[in-house]
Amino acid sequence: MEQYTVEQAAAVLGLHVKTVRNYVRDGRLPAVRVGKRYRIAKDDLAALAGMPPDEAIAPRRAEVSCIVQVDGLSRPELDRVSTMVLGALSGRPSGLRVEFVYDEERAHLKIIVLGGLEESAQVLRVIDALVKE
Repeated sequence: MEQYTVEQAAAVLGLHVKTVRNYVRDGRLPAVRVGKRYRIAKDDLAALAGMPPDEAIAPRRAEVSCIVQVDGLSRPELDRVSTMVLGALSGRPSGLRVEFVYDEERAHLKIIVLGGLEESAQVLRVIDALVKE
């Protein structure tokens, strides 16, 4: 029988760890204490989530896909923006994708951002700061 730690159960349910611990202590979520930690059965977790016990439980995920359009950007400005954005991404998790499409005739840039919420928000903050300069 598959079992989850409180931290894993919190990730699956999209709840804070303290909330899951409170559910266990209140008896709303059955758990077995192993040493100083709780173990929660997959079926009990599925029942709390309102899912059939045999259905696979996957952690909740959210992703962003957006296009940022910047008008009135010269070629040297494009190079600066793209270099700064890509530099800000170095060393980050690989789940984030950023692409640049530049139309030189109309002098506008489209930046395509695909990835997790927090990583995408950080990229958008960098773009915002660069465009305001």
